[in-house]
Parts: sequence; structure tokens; C-alpha cells
Amino acid sequence: MIKQALNVLGTALRPCSFDPLTGFYRDGCCNTDIEDHGTHVICAVMTDEFLQFSKMRGNDLSTARPEYGFAGLQAGDHWCLCALRWREAFSAGLAPEVVLESTHAKALEVVSIEQLREYVAQ
Repeated sequence: MIKQALNVLGTALRPCSFDPLTGFYRDGCCNTDIEDHGTHVICAVMTDEFLQFSKMRGNDLSTARPEYGFAGLQAGDHWCLCALRWREAFSAGLAPEVVLESTHAKALEVVSIEQLREYVAQ
């Protein structure tokens, strides 16, 4: 039997987004395992400021890449972010808001629940 993934609140992981379709496995959830070297576990609500920050850091999430079936993200989209990128943005004061129910418990290996709670999506 497959074990249900948990979120940072200790309850069942909820989907992050189906439009755009997110997650390392493009299943709409911030699921992870040993294949996910980027640890795409934080369900974040994109902002223009964060998208620009990420682009400056070498990960352009706003430009469409049709060859990969990626339409590009815009402000308001929910997306499973790498925990290290979110922590980097947090340190720079540019972290996007998060959906705790959709953020995988593995995120707590990189950031604290207190840090995440500072950025809870309204």
C-alpha cells in the first residue's frame, strides 16, 4: 500500500495546481521522492517580484517553453517551488506566499514552519 504524502501541518497533502499543471511529477501536487533532486515541495503563489528574482537567479519561470509543454508562469499562478529557491527568496525578502496544506512535509528539512507561516496565502 502506498503511504499518503503529508503536508507541513501533518495532514494529507492537497493539490497545489492543475492549471498550470505543477509538481515534479506534473500531478498537480508537490509530491517528491529521491528522483526529485530539486525538492519541488513548496506550493507558492507566484508574484511578479518573485518571478523576476528567480529569473535573475537563472531559473526563468515566466518565459514559455513550448518544447517542454510549459506556458510560463504569471503572478497569481500556484507552483511547486524548490525549497532552496524559496529559502533564498525568503532571505532576500522576496519569498512568495505559500499554501501550507499543499506544501509537502519535506519542506521542513529546509525551512521552518514559522518561516512558512509568515507567508501564508490569504
